[in-house]
Amino acid sequence: MSTGWGGPDTEPTRLVLLRHGQTPLSVERRFAGRGDIPLTDEGHAQAEAAARRLAGWGIEAVVSSPLLRTRQTAGYAADLLGLAVEEDEGFVETDFGAWEGLTFAEARESDPEQVSRWLSDPETGPPGGESFAEVSRRVGKARDALLERHRGRRVLVVSHVTPIKVAVQQAMLAPIGALYRMHLDTACLTEVDCYADGPQVVRSLNDTAHLET
Repeated sequence: MSTGWGGPDTEPTRLVLLRHGQTPLSVERRFAGRGDIPLTDEGHAQAEAAARRLAGWGIEAVVSSPLLRTRQTAGYAADLLGLAVEEDEGFVETDFGAWEGLTFAEARESDPEQVSRWLSDPETGPPGGESFAEVSRRVGKARDALLERHRGRRVLVVSHVTPIKVAVQQAMLAPIGALYRMHLDTACLTEVDCYADGPQVVRSLNDTAHLET
């Protein structure tokens, strides 16, 4: 993880991390990695609500994972803010390999030993997939490159559960095992301030106030 990408500053780059809205797989709590699945009707409503919430936040750039569910979510905010969407492969979800589309129970039933290793070792991934440690390294590089491009700006990053958790884990200098101890709802907002000389500060986590009725 980078310890600094520039000289000291007083105004941080603020990353506003938005998880995509609801999908058919999130409703059924299934592994959803690289599968290009769309939002549900509820997911579209969640994305629109998030966009309205963000309207007054001073967002200056919108970055999205290239998958359909994130692009659809980002589109609502980008349209409302009058901004283009910048796609970034570095913020794509974990590749869950053979477990894509399975529930946790189904994965454990089919391969209990591998699931146990996956839960206890961040360097272990699903069969044919990506470990959380690999995701962490990928997201860290993508974040550092984004900070160089958008220094001092407020950037909306529309992504997925694991990359957002990684951003929080790294900001807090927590061990990578902290990924197993976080929960993020669909269409939730998380904010991280990144200072050019290294420090990062988590301002909010799993904010769903815009989804309350």
